[in-house]
Amino acid sequence: MKNNTKHILEINLAMLLISTSGVLGRYIDLPPAVTIGIRAFGAALLLAVFIKWKKLSFSLSRKDAPIILLSGVLMGSHWITYFYSLQLSNVAIGMLSLFTYPVMTSLLEPIFFKTRFSKMHMLLGLLVLIGIYFLAPELTLENDNFLAILIGLLSALFFAVRNLLVKKKIKTYNGSVIMWYQVLTIAIMLIPAYFIFETENIVSQLPYIGILALVTTALGHTLFLFSLKHFSVTTASLMSSMQPIYGIILGIIFLSEVPGWRTVVGGALILVSVAVESIRAGKSTH
Repeated sequence: MKNNTKHILEINLAMLLISTSGVLGRYIDLPPAVTIGIRAFGAALLLAVFIKWKKLSFSLSRKDAPIILLSGVLMGSHWITYFYSLQLSNVAIGMLSLFTYPVMTSLLEPIFFKTRFSKMHMLLGLLVLIGIYFLAPELTLENDNFLAILIGLLSALFFAVRNLLVKKKIKTYNGSVIMWYQVLTIAIMLIPAYFIFETENIVSQLPYIGILALVTTALGHTLFLFSLKHFSVTTASLMSSMQPIYGIILGIIFLSEVPGWRTVVGGALILVSVAVESIRAGKSTH
């Protein structure tokens, strides 16, 4: 029972750390591709120091390398689309729209791992989806909030597939090593962004990107990867729906972005799915 509680606390700490991306994504005044490129470079440096300190191996097998590098491309695509979604709307809409990814994971996990569809996961996923419905003010591309939700859905798909790809690899490699290869891939992939987009105020934004690299990426995402060892990807995804709740609270504190009643209803539905899944996970993990 102690182990169950410890694992649930760990995944919630990971979500709190990752949720800082909402406030930082809204606050940092740079094109998302530039922000993510610098974020990935900083995280790669921090993780490299950590891996060296822990005396972990950087080696990958030839068979696994392409999958882990592809997961890095998907992770980068997820981050960029997520930050565009945040810039178009607010912390609440940006983060909550991303959290359709448990639904996508529920649908994709049986295909990836040849497991049976869980009716409860589908039901909880549907609850999350209904919560997202409350966010949409009007169904037109001319509305920035609706466009932000669509981009958030795309970000969710990238994230779901990335998590499924690395699930099996977590048992073979250390989570920090996988994360290092992913952020290194992103850092290299986004080098052209520095020459394409405006970067005049890049120096003033570096401290905030530094926090993003250390707290959100190096610590938060690595802890999340470790937590996948103790839960199915779907369970971890549904439990991690605490992230937008933490993010919205941080948005209220730091950006004075108080959500409206529709957002509160949507967030409450998501929180219910998290509570149910946390109880289920507590009974089934060991």
